[in-house]
Amino acid sequence: MAKPIGQVLIAAQDISIRFGEQVVLKDASLNIHQGDRIGLIGTNGSGKSTLIKIVAGLIPPDSGTISRKRELITGYLSQDFTLDESKNVFENIMDGAHDVIDILREYESLPYDSERRHVLEEHIHLLDGWNLENRVEAAMHSLNVPAKDRDITTLSGGEKRRVALCRAIISRPDLLILDEPTNHLDTQSIEWMEEFLDDYDGACLFVTHDRYFLDSIANRIVELSNGLCYPHTGNYTDFLINKAERQEQLAAEEKKRNNFLRRELEWVRRGPKARTTKSKSRLKNYFEIADKEGLQVEREVSLLLPPPGGLGNTILNLKHVGMELGGRKLFSHIDLLFDKKRKLGIVGRNGLGKTTLLKLILQEMPPTEGSIEIGERTVINYIDQSRIALNDENTVVKEIGEGNDWIMFGEQRLTVWSYLRRFLFADDRINTKVEKLSGGERSRLLLAKILKNGGNFLILDEPTNDLDLPTLRVLEEALVDFEGCVIAVSHDRYFLNRVCNGILAFEGNGQVHFSEGNYDYYLEKRAARLAAQVESEKQKKAEAAAKPAPKKLKWKEEKELETIEQDILNAEDEVHKLESLFASSDFYEKHGNEIDRLTAELNAGKTKVEQLYARWNELERMKNGE
Repeated sequence: MAKPIGQVLIAAQDISIRFGEQVVLKDASLNIHQGDRIGLIGTNGSGKSTLIKIVAGLIPPDSGTISRKRELITGYLSQDFTLDESKNVFENIMDGAHDVIDILREYESLPYDSERRHVLEEHIHLLDGWNLENRVEAAMHSLNVPAKDRDITTLSGGEKRRVALCRAIISRPDLLILDEPTNHLDTQSIEWMEEFLDDYDGACLFVTHDRYFLDSIANRIVELSNGLCYPHTGNYTDFLINKAERQEQLAAEEKKRNNFLRRELEWVRRGPKARTTKSKSRLKNYFEIADKEGLQVEREVSLLLPPPGGLGNTILNLKHVGMELGGRKLFSHIDLLFDKKRKLGIVGRNGLGKTTLLKLILQEMPPTEGSIEIGERTVINYIDQSRIALNDENTVVKEIGEGNDWIMFGEQRLTVWSYLRRFLFADDRINTKVEKLSGGERSRLLLAKILKNGGNFLILDEPTNDLDLPTLRVLEEALVDFEGCVIAVSHDRYFLNRVCNGILAFEGNGQVHFSEGNYDYYLEKRAARLAAQVESEKQKKAEAAAKPAPKKLKWKEEKELETIEQDILNAEDEVHKLESLFASSDFYEKHGNEIDRLTAELNAGKTKVEQLYARWNELERMKNGE
């Protein structure tokens, strides 16, 4: 049974906006209801960020109407967020809950019997305001936010983004608007966000390239294409099915339209008299249909990785590799033997040593344990978008060509223009300055600049960040078909499943675990491993419980233990005296007739010493609960 549609929070109708000559939105419409989880998708530069800024009330449209629910509270995480550098981490996060804090302060200022106080109490209960600080602590921990007293100016870009995300969600607003919420989050934090949104009572509009997140959270997908919004019911998988069906239907309609135009054109060319009203009407109908826009085929990146050179028998071997930094052991005993076509995914929370391992492989620093062997024919291309800067003063063609008209694509020579067209750069954009490119165009240009370097061993650090979904799909297909080796550090579970045939997981506490297969298979094996550990612990507890309870010393035994060491010393002294007597030179002269008695006493003394030692050990074990 379908869930009832919730109350309308925002109704945006026929929204249009343009920046200079570029039309970004053209009669786009979007309704957001209570309980909606809307994934907004589209190619980079299609206007997603512009649309959500309009919905958030940050910029007005050129035309169209926007209706909002009265007193609508909105939480917003933008890609270009700002934090207050005069405040620490905790204070910035609490800024996101100012509505709740204001209500709490007003509540506390009112007399106990105030009617307004009772109204506010109900409101605080609905906002879970009494539990605000606990929720902040839980969110900070789950999103791996830096310590609450950290100075904002000391944080990295990723740390600042996690603070901003925590600030956006903490007040549990009526509507959450999130622009790339999973960027710079590790897999565990993303899974926590999914659980948070699953329990969240409000609506959420979000832009993300994380297809697992879209599949898990979205109950509606809105595709933004050519300035229009195309709604789809369901998650990302449902969208792919619906879009394929829609494109098939549009293609059939376009074929029907073209057939009609072809027949009518033949009729027009035959030169009919066109004197009758019917003929005039037929001509008018022809020109009306001919003037309509035909089906616009979406262009996709034709991303092809340069063919790799051949790999040798030795590619990359890690033998008992470990690393310690600042007295902290990050990992140890990593053993990896790369064979041809190994596609290794590296996963784990931030700060556990993933990037450090890449630095060891790139020989930027030596390991503190073990060794790394790189084959003579292994050519590594490190694809890290954050390390490559674009020169804003260059044109696109100059940035790629670097003064040359050609680039080598494996053994094939391509013109720079041909190469750039593979990355969706039209002729009029190839001579554009880099500073005038959109965010999506800059991402594609970075990819083009990095990938032209070739190599038969690719190392990718968070390759899916800032790429749109069509580009991601093409990149994945190119990596799957790539004849060389790949290492990818990624939190994108969809990417890991499509590309990787081995997972190296940093699981915390210095533990690193390798698993054959993709990410889902690793999760399956990890769950089985953890279940086995739990069962083993249960077994140990059961065995311990089955053992008889350790004996406790009674008062008499405690007194015995207190004196037994002296008793042992006395007994050993008696044995020593008898042994000295037997060893004397005149023993037989003086005690010849007492040999049997003295021998019996010596044996009895030795037996007594052994018994006292045994008793002493027994009492000590009882005392220690063994």
